[in-house]
This record gives sequence, structure tokens and C-alpha cells, in this order.
Amino acid sequence: MNAKTSNGLLLGATVALVVFALAFSRPVTGEAFGSSDVQAVAVVEELRPDYQPWFSPLWEPPSGEIESLLFGLQSAVGAGLLCYALGYWRGVRKNRKGADA
Repeated sequence: MNAKTSNGLLLGATVALVVFALAFSRPVTGEAFGSSDVQAVAVVEELRPDYQPWFSPLWEPPSGEIESLLFGLQSAVGAGLLCYALGYWRGVRKNRKGADA
């Protein structure tokens, strides 16, 4: 199988997966994608209504959009650092193998 056929199959499988997911998904209503923190607080309040938190946050973002932005930025920086480290180690290993040959 050549690269063109392989890429075509991967593209077709990706399109089929997206179409399948969109065709058989339920419509999102309300707070379907709420944060785990909100869900945890709801469970704690349900189990122990008299619970008092030990501390409060030092700073809370002014809106949910800013909070999402900061979370996305944090994950992008982390992914960038991880990919840089993996690429660096791969380059070091490749150079070491080249020097041995």
C-alpha cells in the first residue's frame, strides 16, 4: 500500500467517524459540559450540606471565558514543552546513533 492510498484511507476513516458522531449524538442542553469542580461541589453539598471549605481561591477569573482561556493557554504551554523535550531527546539519540556508526 502506498502513502497516497494510506492517507486516503485515514482521511476517509476520519470523515466517517465525524459523520457517525454527529449523526448519533444527542443535542446538548443546559450545562452539559460543566466543570468537574462544579459537579464535585454539588455532590459535597448534597452529601454534607453543613460542609464549610477550608480556604477560598486567591483570585477568581472575572468570567468563564477568561477561565477557559487560561486553561487552554496552560495546556498549550504544557504540550509545547512536552513536545520540545521529546524532540530534543529524539535528536540527541539520533545524533548519538549517527556518531556510533
